[in-house]
Amino acid sequence: MLSWSPLANFFWDLQCKIYFLLVGICSALKLTVPSHTIHGIAGQPLHLTVDYNFNATASEIQIIWLFERPQSNTKYLLSSVNQTVVPDLEYQHKFTLIPPNASLMINPLHISDEGNYIVKVNVRGNRTIAASQKIQVAVDVPVTEPTVYTEPSSGAVEYVGNITLKCTVEKGTRVVYQWRKNGKPLHASPTYTFSSNNATVLIVPVVKEDIGNYSCLVSNPVSAMESEIIAPTIYYGPYGLRVKSDKGLNIGTVFTVGMGEVILFDCSADSNPPNTYSWIQRADNTTHVIKYGPHLEVVSDKVPQKTIDYMCRAFNNVTGKRDETHFTVVVTSVGLEKLAQKGKSLSSLAVITGISLFLILAMAFLFIWKRYQPHRVIQQKLQSRPEADYRKAQTFSGHESALDDFGIYEFVAIPDLATGSRVSSQSVPGSDFVPGQDMLSTVYEVIQHIPEQPQQDHQQSSINRFKSFCSASCWRAMRLQTLARQFSIGFVHRGLRWLSPPVPLP
Repeated sequence: MLSWSPLANFFWDLQCKIYFLLVGICSALKLTVPSHTIHGIAGQPLHLTVDYNFNATASEIQIIWLFERPQSNTKYLLSSVNQTVVPDLEYQHKFTLIPPNASLMINPLHISDEGNYIVKVNVRGNRTIAASQKIQVAVDVPVTEPTVYTEPSSGAVEYVGNITLKCTVEKGTRVVYQWRKNGKPLHASPTYTFSSNNATVLIVPVVKEDIGNYSCLVSNPVSAMESEIIAPTIYYGPYGLRVKSDKGLNIGTVFTVGMGEVILFDCSADSNPPNTYSWIQRADNTTHVIKYGPHLEVVSDKVPQKTIDYMCRAFNNVTGKRDETHFTVVVTSVGLEKLAQKGKSLSSLAVITGISLFLILAMAFLFIWKRYQPHRVIQQKLQSRPEADYRKAQTFSGHESALDDFGIYEFVAIPDLATGSRVSSQSVPGSDFVPGQDMLSTVYEVIQHIPEQPQQDHQQSSINRFKSFCSASCWRAMRLQTLARQFSIGFVHRGLRWLSPPVPLP
């Protein structure tokens, strides 16, 4: 018994070639079936298709069908030789064979017809060749629409009760169960537990999130059906209690209303079953219930105080839980439009205040920035001073203390309007300026050497040495001043004094 496959096809071709080489003809028999497993529907006919072919002269073609079940003997169904069919009398009205076609018709198909069907073909010519195939037939009953129900049918309380969903079908074989929630497959989780065949799902414990539309999908190889939607009852809440009003200004838990207005408050919370609501007013450190129901109407001109404290309480009589929220009603004689305009004016004042602070900070930053750039300040002062001030002479005796000569000397070029801002070094003999140098730059001359402090017993000799040093240092300063004089340069001793007018140099 062979199963037809590409490998079998290869061997059949190989066998045919060998036969052709030996006897000059290819007489191998090829027997094929579309599938080795076929699903049939009980009560309907089933056609088992079989094809065969061979390349030989045949005098007789015999077709035989057999039936076997596990742990039972093989049964003969029918056979044919050429055009003559010989059925088993027990099954002659059930099985049909029309030779030379080897296909078998089973009508009607019953559950008892499930098993293996064996077809064998014998071809007699110069010799007899044979081939056989086996087909497994599975008979299924289509499923009917499933029914889903819950236990307990009255529902369960959140975090307290459990709910069981069960799915049943009246008819169907090899039924596969699948649960869906809101149209999507439901999988096992710590909350959902399934039975071995998935026909039952247990929700332990139930929570608000388990609320939804559940359905059961059943199927087998020949059919599929889905149940109607069922929504289990779960009691929860109250959650999200809040108070709203149709009038007034609401900021947080404070409602502002105008004198003489009638305002309607609405209290709501998410709950199943719906909550019972009660309105409580607080006055003189005491509270009392003023109304039952989700709505409260307050007439502001009848309120004895300008500020009143209220409370809304929600209670679920199934879960036994309650929630409450507090709010305050402020009655004002000023119209709400004026309050709104006041809020806008406050916003404008805040903007103006912010801009003023920004300007003050910017001016302070500018002042600090200028304050800590002294060389720019000095330069601005020098440029604003008249040129005659730079040419004023002060007496320099040369007999002052040499300690006054130490420091940083600075002279700034004052451009001559007649000659321009740049002067060539060729106009000043012996100058140290580089050709083309900008005379607007600042030049520093630093006397860095400070003589050691003399001891008291050698004071006179130290003073002489100090003066000798001064003559050398001051000589350079006076020479620079003479050079500056020729270029209209003011010479400034930073932190000390103005130097004397030009002294003739040898």
